[in-house]
Amino acid sequence: MSELNAPFSGGPTLNDGVTMPWLGLGVYQTKDGEEVIHAVKTAVELGYRSIDTAAGYNNEEGVGQAIRECGVARDELFITTKVRNPDQGYESTLKAFEVSRRKLGLDYIDLYLIHWPVAGKYRETWKALIHLQKEGLIKSIGVSNFQIHHLKDIIEDTSVVPVVNQVEFHPLLTQRELLKYANEQGIQLEAWSPLMQGNLDLPLLKELAGKYDKTPAQIVLRWDLQQGVITIPKSVHADRIKENAGFFDFTLSDEDVKAIEDLNRDHRFGPDPDNFNF
Repeated sequence: MSELNAPFSGGPTLNDGVTMPWLGLGVYQTKDGEEVIHAVKTAVELGYRSIDTAAGYNNEEGVGQAIRECGVARDELFITTKVRNPDQGYESTLKAFEVSRRKLGLDYIDLYLIHWPVAGKYRETWKALIHLQKEGLIKSIGVSNFQIHHLKDIIEDTSVVPVVNQVEFHPLLTQRELLKYANEQGIQLEAWSPLMQGNLDLPLLKELAGKYDKTPAQIVLRWDLQQGVITIPKSVHADRIKENAGFFDFTLSDEDVKAIEDLNRDHRFGPDPDNFNF
């Protein structure tokens, strides 16, 4: 997997033939306006080409402004956004997508995701995404926070397999069964909260950081990469955005990958998709 050592260039080919970067900038809880504009522009200047936002983050307008002002051609960028839970359902999703597209100021979205599997709605929402893709308004369609049974539902309904499932994924929540199922189905797993909301003060991560002359964050992000998982760490600080990209130039041993995996406690920092008040 030599591409895993190529900063920013290349990435996994999704099941629809589209290539997605291994690394993206997440902008969850990044304020609209100057904060998100600065974060996105900084990331692009440092080489990032993937930006992950959502209607529910309330910063799509700032992300769109940064895209227009960053100096990089639109077709070199990979932009993800997501449909909010209150907007789910077939017709309401179509309308919500147009709102997001207008706020971002884009002719098309690279990847549009169902943000959460809202009971009674996500099946129809998925059909709306399929329609939007057929209309040429979205290049790729996927989901976020879907468990195996949610994925089976929409695949059985439509025979359309999501290209991506973006889920909470980190050393304390390794999601082995979900990762195995995704790999079997050709669904690319993508990690949100890969750095455990900054809870990196684990002895093993410190030990490996010293061993490889890297930071604990870089150790975790490299661990994601070696499992074939896309990662989108969030930061608004230039030095941290740069640090988070510094994991392409080394390789963890198989033993160290396994040791990190063994840290799993099935611990979530975010909501449980099966027990979440949508």
